Amino acid sequence: MSYREPDFLSMESQFSGQELLVKREARRFVEGRVTPVIRECFREGRFPGELIPEMAEMGFLGANLEGYGCAGMSNVEYGLIMQEIERGDSGIRSFVSVQGALVMYPILTYGSGEQKAKWLPELQKGRAVGCFGLTEPDFGSNPAGMRTRAERDGAGWVLNGEKTWITNGSMADVAVVWARAQDGIRGFLVERGTPGFTTSDIHGKWSMRASVTSSLSFSDCRVPASAMLPEAKGLKGPLSCLSQARYGIGWGVMGAAMDCYETARHYSTVRKQFDDRPLASHQLVQEKLAWMITEITKAQLLALQCGRLKDAGRLEPAHISMLKRNNAWMALECARLSRDLLGANGITDEYPIMRHLCNLETVKTYEGTDHIHALVIGERVTGIAAYK
Repeated sequence: MSYREPDFLSMESQFSGQELLVKREARRFVEGRVTPVIRECFREGRFPGELIPEMAEMGFLGANLEGYGCAGMSNVEYGLIMQEIERGDSGIRSFVSVQGALVMYPILTYGSGEQKAKWLPELQKGRAVGCFGLTEPDFGSNPAGMRTRAERDGAGWVLNGEKTWITNGSMADVAVVWARAQDGIRGFLVERGTPGFTTSDIHGKWSMRASVTSSLSFSDCRVPASAMLPEAKGLKGPLSCLSQARYGIGWGVMGAAMDCYETARHYSTVRKQFDDRPLASHQLVQEKLAWMITEITKAQLLALQCGRLKDAGRLEPAHISMLKRNNAWMALECARLSRDLLGANGITDEYPIMRHLCNLETVKTYEGTDHIHALVIGERVTGIAAYK
């Protein structure tokens, strides 16, 4: 089956020629390199690390960042890349998101000149991999409660604590680690092999199986003073990184939704049932397809407007919360409806739907649950915080 992108409202007319070129190149990469291997990777629980150099060559890593070899794309172009990669698989998109938005972005924004020069070119070329250590075993939605501590010790720092559910954790050459210091939350670059820093992978996942997910442990882990991100102080640092990543998620999940929808649409037109009629001829089937294409179209409009606002420097965290919350919910519902339309065939990995569905259960939760984003939006429209 050749993929036909859902475009009910002629969305392509809203993109520039350069934006459409970026999307076509990302789609070509996904169809040529991700789609052929992703089913086996998901079965085996293996991240296709062999794709990293190719994604770097395509300019995907830190695509919307400037300098140090980064592509300097617009945020809309970056969003379209996320959409196409997640059409391939959420785990692959998560790798790209973490590398760019959660590792390269904080180094570029909060790092020293030395840190930028050392890490950004290597991360952009895919010769180094990074991870983002914020979530802890007891503190996910409430990062202000983190227990990982950083204490001054002579000219350096000593870290103690645990981080978990960390994408790329055990494969990372450098971890951006957030810890509580005497003067507030600070960020540190901790290199793999540093004494006292260990990682372990989380196994038994039914979701994001083509992605590395790890726990990080710091036991009297000593790092030099130069490891601290000098411009990051307080929760604003990690939260600003999450805003970058959530923006990409809001675009990415549309790719998964589109893949599920198009699979179900095509299947229902060729599958025959009841007097040799195609499934698509039945009212209940058309109602599900109509719901999906409507919600996908609304999500496209929301993502595009957020992208235009971001490129204009006017995108607010509450806007990103609406984008992530709505589009992740929409994508998961599309996956569920598509699975329903395929019947028993929908649970097999001959079709991509069940893989997307399992992945989207994670995407709906990570980097801000549905409930937390609802409260962010609620505070924006009422002026009253209701987090506690």
